[in-house]
Amino acid sequence: MRAQDSATAPSPIAVAEPPATSPTASAASRTEAPAAAAHGPAAASPAHQPTAATPSPATAPGRSGTVLAGLGVVAFSLTFPATAWGLESFGPWSLVALRSVLAALVAGGVLLAARVPLPARRHWAGLAVVGGGVVVGFPLLTTLALQTSTTSHAAVVVGLLPLTTAVLGSLRTGERPSRLFWGAALAGAAVVIVFTVRESGGALAAGDLYLFGALLVCAAGYTEGGRLARVMPGWQVIGWALVLCLPLAVAGSLVALPLEPVRLTAHGVVGLVWVAAGSTFLGLYVWYRGMAAIGVARASQLQLAQPLLTLVWSFLLLGEEISAAAPVAAVAVLVCIAATQRAGRRAARTSRAVRTPARRP
Repeated sequence: MRAQDSATAPSPIAVAEPPATSPTASAASRTEAPAAAAHGPAAASPAHQPTAATPSPATAPGRSGTVLAGLGVVAFSLTFPATAWGLESFGPWSLVALRSVLAALVAGGVLLAARVPLPARRHWAGLAVVGGGVVVGFPLLTTLALQTSTTSHAAVVVGLLPLTTAVLGSLRTGERPSRLFWGAALAGAAVVIVFTVRESGGALAAGDLYLFGALLVCAAGYTEGGRLARVMPGWQVIGWALVLCLPLAVAGSLVALPLEPVRLTAHGVVGLVWVAAGSTFLGLYVWYRGMAAIGVARASQLQLAQPLLTLVWSFLLLGEEISAAAPVAAVAVLVCIAATQRAGRRAARTSRAVRTPARRP
């Protein structure tokens, strides 16, 4: 007997379970209704039946998804200061190549130890987008920009990244955030941009072309990674993307290291280790898990806090100054983040209510 045939046998236990969504199970539940009545009122009592007021199990994953995405933002906020440290010891091309090699070795070791099978062929194109955006493109372009820009000025990229990621995510994954969400997202982006440009003196730096290019490729990598994280664990998404980029990273290291001077310092080594293990692997791991749980658009708006966190790390680690306007901007950004998260939760509840079938008395 097949497994799906055995599920059609009437039993008191099956009555207490929520109605199945498959056609076979739905037919079975209709067949079991008379049998349930024969077992007495206790079996068919409302206490044993799900109701519309039952709390959705998605609330816990939603909270955990927000926490995971927030941890990713904290990890990312250290990327620019760590890159500035890494440039004390390595050239820009060497630093990017080495961080990719180290991160790929960590990811490959974890995948090998867990005996994870190769992804399906249909996922490799998406993994290539993730690798090109967040493993190669964003690190390379921001590292080149940081040769002429301060970390506070480079934070303007992150100020625009949440909005860009939300737009691409809406186009790619079909998410349709509310007008309240978009209004809060635009307001948050405006606050971060005005604050960051004001902090950098209001002038565009020579590396701004690199920064705006990094913005586009990173948003594409985030969006595609968030989509893939719905069908495979987030750590496997970034793990396979890193492994896919390993041959290119090794070739880049072999070419760049002989051409660029290497002056090992404690700051340089720590910066390299962090951007490889912290930002590239661990940060993206929790980030993609969070995006899979709460959606690309909603998770992206948590990054509105990233430029302000980067400024704090720049003050503590690099000695860069922070103006008195920073607390004001921080409060405004937190208000915008709260608005986007509230709009996202409301949209999720509405979506679940629409998908929930009407219950017969």
